[in-house]
Amino acid sequence: MIWTIFLLVQALLLYFILTHRSRSKSDPPLDKGVIPWLGHALEFGKDASKFLNRMKLKHGDIFTVRVAGRYVTVLLDPHSYDTVINDSDSLDFTRYAQVLMERIFNLRLPHHQPANAKEMMKKHFMGMNLTTLNSTMSRHLQASLKAEMPQNQKDWKEEGLFNLSYSLLFKAGYLSLFGGEQNNNSTDPSSVYKEYKKFDGLLTKMARGTLKPEEKRTAQSVRQRLWELLAPAGLIEEAGSSPWLHAYRRLLREEGADEETQKKAVLMQLWATQGNVGPAAFWLLGYLLTNPEALTAVKREFSVISPMGTSETSLLDRPVNTPVFDSVLEETLRLTAAPFITREVVQEKTLHMADGQQYLLRKGDRVCLFPFNSPQMDPEIHHEPQKYKYDRFLNEYGSVKRDFYKGGRRLKYYTMPWGAGTNGCVGQQFAINTIRHCVTQMLRCRRQTPVVMDLGCFNQRETCLSDTNLEIRTKTLETSKTHLF
Repeated sequence: MIWTIFLLVQALLLYFILTHRSRSKSDPPLDKGVIPWLGHALEFGKDASKFLNRMKLKHGDIFTVRVAGRYVTVLLDPHSYDTVINDSDSLDFTRYAQVLMERIFNLRLPHHQPANAKEMMKKHFMGMNLTTLNSTMSRHLQASLKAEMPQNQKDWKEEGLFNLSYSLLFKAGYLSLFGGEQNNNSTDPSSVYKEYKKFDGLLTKMARGTLKPEEKRTAQSVRQRLWELLAPAGLIEEAGSSPWLHAYRRLLREEGADEETQKKAVLMQLWATQGNVGPAAFWLLGYLLTNPEALTAVKREFSVISPMGTSETSLLDRPVNTPVFDSVLEETLRLTAAPFITREVVQEKTLHMADGQQYLLRKGDRVCLFPFNSPQMDPEIHHEPQKYKYDRFLNEYGSVKRDFYKGGRRLKYYTMPWGAGTNGCVGQQFAINTIRHCVTQMLRCRRQTPVVMDLGCFNQRETCLSDTNLEIRTKTLETSKTHLF
């Protein structure tokens, strides 16, 4: 018994020596919290924005906190973001992404080359191929809307706006990117969506590694089912099938991934491409339908481009200039998109702040940017940041506004829902085009058919963030687009 106590004390002393950390003059302010090892993990996980605001008031725009045994340096000065975003030598993006891939998708890609994947994605989501993809998405979205919307009075129904937005865009996106124009993947999109929603509901806990035993069993079961449903996607290269998915499968094979690994990677891409567009459309429609001035302005703009009551011309089939809609979308994302931009410190780095201060980042730590707090909700940058202003990103005469300031200096980053730098979202324009087309069609349907949409969620915004499965995008990841798309 005495020896057991002695060994336990020795182990505790050794642990203290190995994990003890104090701040040197060159380090950012250090806040370890009062709980050994755990530090600020509970408060950070419960409400990241509130916690980081408290730390900023206490320490300023840069500080290091202990979170479950890790030391995380948080940078909240947008003028200094480039020193993190543009450094791929000292600050590594892929390591944290690999941790998340294994936790969420049970996926390991040891020979994966992110630069090659990025170039492949650019080829299919930009330029002429984007035009073709837009056209495909347009047809599937119109078909999905026609199937969902009632054709006569006896079929009128009440539907929650979130479920309607998410299911419509998920199914159309699935057919466009995974099923092919001829639906050569025989899996019914409704079956995939049903299983995916279960998966999405557990995703936050999977990312944090906090699943309960029963939830672990459910997560594994749902993952297995989705792998089976997605197994045929992109295997057969035929006319009208999905070119980008064939290219992705081919890239995986070249990197040595077997069929089992490819199935897991396809699920990752399903989440990456479909996990954010539907929720973003939900928020945008919700803000429009609860802000009559914004709704009128968007409908007026759309009516000039494509008369809503008469023309079936798709806004996805041709280039359009919609500064009002773009401002509405950007304001919506400013209020609802809260990505963490995370990097691993792989070698010591001296971080040069815009104000002239210098701090040492230690090897083995993590660095995080949290644009939701700053710049997106910074009152110095955006007047009355909690308030929805549909024209916030418009100049006086209707042109796009890009000039925002902090400390008297013009900002490069005044909102960051799409990430930035080399890890910015390749599919940004495709996502914007898709949301714009969806909103146009749903407003047209609303005008022609009295569909009742539940907007009660907008009276309880904080609850809504959790209920709509946006927590993973608001508290944990850098956004699916930035990490994995």
